[in-house]
Amino acid sequence: MKLFIDKLKNHIYWLEISSGLYDGVDDETFLKMAYKRKFGKELDLNNPVTFNEKLQWLKLNDRKPEYTEMVDKFMAKKYVASIIGQEHIIPTLGVWSRFDDIDFDKLPTQFVLKCTHDSGGLVVCKDKSNLNKKAAKKKIEKSMKTNYYKGGREWPYKNVKPQIIAEEYMEDISGNGLTDYKFYCFNGTMKFVMINSDRNSDKPTKADYFDRDFNWLDFTWGYSHAEIRPEKPEKYEEMVFLAEKLSKGLPHIRVDFYECNGKVYFGELTFYDGSGFDAIEPIEWEYKIGKMIKISQ
Repeated sequence: MKLFIDKLKNHIYWLEISSGLYDGVDDETFLKMAYKRKFGKELDLNNPVTFNEKLQWLKLNDRKPEYTEMVDKFMAKKYVASIIGQEHIIPTLGVWSRFDDIDFDKLPTQFVLKCTHDSGGLVVCKDKSNLNKKAAKKKIEKSMKTNYYKGGREWPYKNVKPQIIAEEYMEDISGNGLTDYKFYCFNGTMKFVMINSDRNSDKPTKADYFDRDFNWLDFTWGYSHAEIRPEKPEKYEEMVFLAEKLSKGLPHIRVDFYECNGKVYFGELTFYDGSGFDAIEPIEWEYKIGKMIKISQ
């Protein structure tokens, strides 16, 4: 029942966002309103201590022009390649402004479509001959109309140009696409990693967390734990090294990688996990992770 209620509240919230109800509200006022609505308490921007509070503070106070390039799923590839090398970048097959401009005849049998400016427009094609183009178009065009900035005032997305990109389809040894390895970094130091399970199946997504030495951490963050704990990836140390290179000089960023055919590939960069509105349980971990972010006021 709680899950149903949470989904209903989230649906209503996004209906309000898309209607333009809060378009005239400044970022700070909006974030205070949204935070109280989510957590039932005031957002303390004068003395933020929890992880989610500090993410809201960073949205308002840590604004560098390059952050927009870093969250753009097309432009980020060039940025990341300049730091860790082109060999870690999944090849781009094409870039378009409209779905109808995509020439599917020129795409390979397998590919992935995604939008550059949001987090939900993803179409995975394992067999082009069976692709439901009507459904794919509906999903992509809905995503293209989404203003991701408005949902949580994640300002780096405000000026990202909405585009559609096609990437090479890749899968790991499981044969079910790629496993996400999400590295949480603070001032250039990787503190813990999240590994998703069942993300590309018909089962609910699971998530487990491990510290830098790959010791399991007992907290949840929107997902339950996997029945069988994920194993340490073969290229774990290399991914840690690369994540720390990409996070140097940043108070906090999440760096995502994939491991495929013995190689490490970049996924994306995330400044505000869950937009700072996903509860971490038990609450003690909200404070522990909050201490990892060093901010100067």
